[in-house]
Amino acid sequence: MEWRKSSRSGETSNCVELRQDLAAIRDSKRPTVELPASRTAVRTLIAALTR
Repeated sequence: MEWRKSSRSGETSNCVELRQDLAAIRDSKRPTVELPASRTAVRTLIAALTR
């Protein structure tokens, strides 16, 4: 599965990444650990962060 990170994170490895299907979140420093999340939860998080 592919992962996406914020375009604002640049070349640093200190970021949160979202799985392409929006079903999990991970820390780029520990890419083997995934936090499962519902699509609704991810969309709510994104909406809150973009306000």
